[in-house]
Amino acid sequence: MASMISYVRGIVAEALPNSIVVDVNGMGYEVIVPLSTYDALNPRAGDKIKLKTHLHIRENMQVLYGFATDAERDIFRLLVERVSGIGPATAIALLSGIRVNEFKDAVVAGDVKAIASAKGVGKKTAERIVLELKDKVGLGSTWEAVQSGATTAAAADAELALVALGFKQAEARKALTPLVEANSGATAEELIREALRHISPH
Repeated sequence: MASMISYVRGIVAEALPNSIVVDVNGMGYEVIVPLSTYDALNPRAGDKIKLKTHLHIRENMQVLYGFATDAERDIFRLLVERVSGIGPATAIALLSGIRVNEFKDAVVAGDVKAIASAKGVGKKTAERIVLELKDKVGLGSTWEAVQSGATTAAAADAELALVALGFKQAEARKALTPLVEANSGATAEELIREALRHISPH
């Protein structure tokens, strides 16, 4: 399910390595963040900030997660929505312990040890992540194609975003392929926008 709150922009009221309170017109939003986001933004009270967000809804609570980049948010969504047994806390722990590009490389290489090195992510969880993302979801082959130059990073990022939004990889790739062929210099955002015109939601 896509988040109903796409981003939060405001003033930092409080900042801790695992959460940031953002004052938006007098209302304070507590946003849970991975260390990667905290380190990238280095938020201080009084700073202006914009976080890409994902609203996770459970039966008795709503939790807002925030990220410095679309790629971080897409990986978070992918883990929570597409890998069995992975909850938001584990996804945040993984993003806190391994960079997005390192994570992609580890999935491509089947490097369970690298993924399991993130605090709170055990070997069995890491094995499941590699198995399901590489074999079931199929993104391992996409990230491998970027390494070999067979596709563009923008196309791969667009495919990741569409899969994270709930589309099947095959239909995402089918929509993206002609767009990349027509405009190899298109950004991920441009490709996502155009692809969404051609694929219907479930």
